[in-house]
Amino acid sequence: QALLSVKSNDVFNLFPSSFTKGKGNIAINGLIWMGDKSFMQKQIKEKLKSGFTTIKLKIGAIDFKSELDLLKSIRNEFSVDEIELRVDANGAFNPKYALEKLKQLSDFGLHSIEQPIKANQWQSMATLCKETPLPIALDEELIGIFERSEKEKMMQIIDPQYIILKPSLIGGIQGTNEWIELAEKQGARWWITSALESNIGLNAIAQWTYTLNNKMPQGLGTGSLFTNNFESPLEVKRGHLHYNNTKKWKFNLF
Repeated sequence: QALLSVKSNDVFNLFPSSFTKGKGNIAINGLIWMGDKSFMQKQIKEKLKSGFTTIKLKIGAIDFKSELDLLKSIRNEFSVDEIELRVDANGAFNPKYALEKLKQLSDFGLHSIEQPIKANQWQSMATLCKETPLPIALDEELIGIFERSEKEKMMQIIDPQYIILKPSLIGGIQGTNEWIELAEKQGARWWITSALESNIGLNAIAQWTYTLNNKMPQGLGTGSLFTNNFESPLEVKRGHLHYNNTKKWKFNLF
C-alpha cells in the first residue's frame, strides 16, 4: 500500500476506477454483533432501516436455541428474496455436533455459515463441507498459510463452498490473488472482508476489491465501528460502500 501511495499522484487513490470517481459502489453486508437476543434484534432492525439487504450475524455467544429463535423471527418477517442472511460461528461448534447444528440452521434459508468449527481440523472440516446442507465459508482456516503448495493442499482436502479473504491477514494483495486463483480452480466462490483496519487500510482494500468485479456483497463495512477513525471519503449508503471524492481526509483524532 505504501509503495502504491508513493507511485500515485494522489496518495489515497491507489486503484483509479469508477469507484474512486464516485460513480461506482460496492455492495456490502451489514454486521450484527453478538449479544443477547434483544440487542441483536435491535441491530438487525437498524441495519434493515439503513437499507442493507445482506445481514451477517455472529453466532455462538448465546445459547443455540435462542440463536435459532432469532433466525426464525427474522425469517418470519423477511423472506429469502428480501434478506440474505449469513452467519459466522467463529469456530464455536464442536465437530462432533456441528453437522446436526448445520441441519437446524439450514431451515432458515441461510446464504452460508463461516468457520463452523475451529481452524486446522482439515479432515473434520472436509467431512462437514461434503455433508452440509448449508454452504460453508472458510475464514480463519486461511490465516497463517502462506505457501502456495499448502494453500492448494488445504483447498483440495476441504473443498469448501466459499472462502473469505482478509487481505491484511493473508499476505496482502498478492496473497489474496493467489487464494482467489486456487478457489476458482477448485470451484469455490469467494468474497473480500476487512479485518478492523482503520479507514486508511479499508480505503486500499475497498478500491482494490472494486477492480475485481465480484458482485457478491463484500464485508467492507467495518470502518464505522471505530469512535476515533480518520475521516475519509468512504461512505456507507443503503447497504453500499461509496467513495465521495468531494470529501477530504482528516487526521486530527483529538
